[in-house]
Amino acid sequence: MHYKLTICILLLFINMNGYCQSAINYSPKPLFKELSKYSKLESIELKEIPPTAAIHNNGKFFKINNTIKDYPLSCIYIGRVVSGRSTGSSIDHNHSDSDQSEYFDYFILFDKSLSVALVKVFNYQASHGQEVTSSGWLRQFIGYNGARNMNVGKEVDAISGATISVNHLTDDIKHITAILKKSAF
Repeated sequence: MHYKLTICILLLFINMNGYCQSAINYSPKPLFKELSKYSKLESIELKEIPPTAAIHNNGKFFKINNTIKDYPLSCIYIGRVVSGRSTGSSIDHNHSDSDQSEYFDYFILFDKSLSVALVKVFNYQASHGQEVTSSGWLRQFIGYNGARNMNVGKEVDAISGATISVNHLTDDIKHITAILKKSAF
């Protein structure tokens, strides 16, 4: 009987300390709120685009299907950035999910020209760097289409105390935009 209680307490402790991570929510409420700001759509249909080998951390692309002729958005990326200090780059494929105890989930809305229309962090599960969730800070990515430089500290504002999160999110946005441009969904 004691071993069952010990296992339950251990699992509770592990979950409370962030060592177990949940799956990415591919239909977060903030996403549909943002999509409806562009037009008063009664229903928005997202069609998952088949996975690409270059996508990492279980991220997914979705095509926006709607009947509104002038709707300005074309697709969405929903993914996870690993921001733990011991894991290295978020686009590094050599770490296991168990190493990803600090992360945040976000989405990128892309317009019809495949430029970034919006970046929003909707699930922040890390101990440092929460400043990257600020909509004011995230605005600097709007219009990014892969053609300009995005070096942290030069073209992208650095945030003291959030260096790892800033670098990883910036790298991720560059990587995802490059995949989108190459794939031309």
